[in-house]
Amino acid sequence: MNDDPRCCGTGTCIINPEGVCWCGQVWDGEKMSMPKLSHELPNPIKDYKAQSIDGFENQSE
Repeated sequence: MNDDPRCCGTGTCIINPEGVCWCGQVWDGEKMSMPKLSHELPNPIKDYKAQSIDGFENQSE
């Protein structure tokens, strides 16, 4: 059994110094819970042109 007060009760918690358990739960200051999902969208790609790779230019010509 784990003596860490942050353990969720399973007795299998391995919690790192940042409060993250091996199972993915995170200490929120009161209890272990699943981490909050980020609602930030990745930066859009602004250059839509295909780029060639050296040696793989159009070889059918």
